[in-house]
Amino acid sequence: MDDKLWLIELESALLDDCTVNDVYAICRGKAIPEALRPDVWQICLDVRHKSDQMALFNEIYDLPFQNKLRDDCDNFVDKLGNDDEDKVSVVSDLESILTFYCKNRNLQYETNNGWIELLLPLLSLKLSRSYTYNLFEAIRDTYIPKGCVKKGNVFHVFRLLILYHDPELCSMLDTKKITPDLYSMDWFQTLFAAKCTFPVVLSMWDLYFQQTDPFLVFFLGLIMLINARDQVLAMKNEPNETILEFLSNMPCALEPDDVVDFCSLSNYYSMKTPSSFKTDYLKSLFGSSHEVQPTDCIVSQALCLPVSVYELVENASMELTHQDAVRFFLVDCRPAEQYNVGHLSTAFHLDSNLMLQEPVAFATAIQGLLRAQKQAIEANSHAGGEHLCFMGSGRIEEDQYLYMAVASFLQKNTQYVSLLTGGYAAIHEYFGDHMADCLEDHDPFGCLVCKKDFIGMNAVENDVQLRNKPSSSGDAKQQRLSSDLFSKWSAAMKTKSAEVKDKLYEYIVNPSAPNPANNVERHVSSSDKNGRRYRNVAPVFSIDEENDEHVGNDEASQQAEENAKEVVTIQTYLQHADVIASFKCQEVHMNGYMYESHLIVTKTHLVVLRDLDKKGSAQVIVRRPLSSIVKITAKKRHRDLITFKYGVPDDDQLLITDMDRFLIPNASVATATISKHIVKQLDA
Repeated sequence: MDDKLWLIELESALLDDCTVNDVYAICRGKAIPEALRPDVWQICLDVRHKSDQMALFNEIYDLPFQNKLRDDCDNFVDKLGNDDEDKVSVVSDLESILTFYCKNRNLQYETNNGWIELLLPLLSLKLSRSYTYNLFEAIRDTYIPKGCVKKGNVFHVFRLLILYHDPELCSMLDTKKITPDLYSMDWFQTLFAAKCTFPVVLSMWDLYFQQTDPFLVFFLGLIMLINARDQVLAMKNEPNETILEFLSNMPCALEPDDVVDFCSLSNYYSMKTPSSFKTDYLKSLFGSSHEVQPTDCIVSQALCLPVSVYELVENASMELTHQDAVRFFLVDCRPAEQYNVGHLSTAFHLDSNLMLQEPVAFATAIQGLLRAQKQAIEANSHAGGEHLCFMGSGRIEEDQYLYMAVASFLQKNTQYVSLLTGGYAAIHEYFGDHMADCLEDHDPFGCLVCKKDFIGMNAVENDVQLRNKPSSSGDAKQQRLSSDLFSKWSAAMKTKSAEVKDKLYEYIVNPSAPNPANNVERHVSSSDKNGRRYRNVAPVFSIDEENDEHVGNDEASQQAEENAKEVVTIQTYLQHADVIASFKCQEVHMNGYMYESHLIVTKTHLVVLRDLDKKGSAQVIVRRPLSSIVKITAKKRHRDLITFKYGVPDDDQLLITDMDRFLIPNASVATATISKHIVKQLDA
């Protein structure tokens, strides 16, 4: 009796011109009867009262790609196995609707773009061409993500979702270079119609359209992967083609009885994902406009899932309606001096600089973070949740270390890792005039964001330096120490004796030698011009504690991509006559990514070979002339992290133009070898 009542209620609602919300409240996930499906879908897709657009079609089939379109329609219909009479009717409807769609929207048809597969379930409703066209157009505009092309933006977003919920699986697929566009293209551009049987597609779309959530396709795809994760992980040694075939065909195994549970799991994972995932990408992924959005160019470079400041702040103040809903544990990764002049009361402080400067202390801090998170969750605190949201300052000087810290969590397969978009500056702007009430220990005289608003960034940095000066006498002492050191180097370079060259060599490779100037810390930027160039001027070689500007690695990668890829065999390359030494190392990027590499020293160049998956092969990333190396620096507390800086003369000054950074085991041997041959280049 209850089953009949809901059907009677649904029929009555359809007669009364109901809304999609009414349909959802009545059906509650039940299968829609075949007789009512056309009306339900028209209401859910908001096309019930739309005009007859096909009336504008002139019935002229003259598109440049018309023959290709007609052949594809014929081939698809042949596979359906219909009677000859039905085939003619279906082919005619397909070609007419798609031809008008191309003309109406000024689009070009491409084979395997998913339009035919998307249209066939709609034709099964036995509606007129006009209604079928309106449904097709609404689905394309509302539910098919823009950019369903190879390496398209939609697949970068899908990868971030996989990384958030299953970093181990994502890492395995990344290692195999199996990107989502290689196996999920059909999923997204046809809402699984290309892979599932008609009964499954109809049942799935019944639930899909009732929920009016275009992002559901992402979570349906995520469930496909998570359900098969153990099988996929077990295939890590299989050929890529085998893995891709398995992944692509996973939806084929779905049965109509599985659909309700399948969609319920998708809704569960949607609830366990920050809402920023939808709000930030909605305009760039869905809608009738095909213009490139600003987010399109940055999603592919995102380290992990972004979270908006609005969601973070609102999440901490709201009561959760479900125990599995998202609750953030905020990790403030700014330097201590910035944290102490303003922070959210719910934030756990983790100075990301410690990762390189004090690795032991950083590991201890991580343990403290995990304990604090566990205690906060057990206490049901608003500040405690499973979802780690990392926050930086928004300044590249500090955030380069933030990215490395976040990457370390991802490398350990930590679930639910995200980054706050805009960092502390975004929180500062969000609270505006209420900042003093909402931030702890906020000091407008020390807060860099406040001072930037009033006096500009350069003035802020100068003021911070003034505030940090111990005294005028101490500052003068620092200047004298620095001056003395550069005077020594200048004197060394002016003389051509072997003894002087040995002293220069000692300055380069022995940073632990007694030297009062090692206590001088200063920030280095790409515009630094304190050094001079090679002959008869002070050199700028040093191994010391320095903060490196965000240059070099990204430019090197860009250079490598722009040039034709040169792939070599490592052993063969090492046998070249001009190769002097090679060092196994890891290339370190500012975003935290590290690549297994070889650092090759020749008589004239420094060459970086990045290891490829193929055993024994490597790609030549950069070739740097030894004569262009103007600084070699190492962190005092992480002596194996070596930075090579390159420069060019600018009148009497030196302009830093590029930088490479490596983790080299026993780095002192490498720097000694390289420095020795730099000196030989100077002699030459």
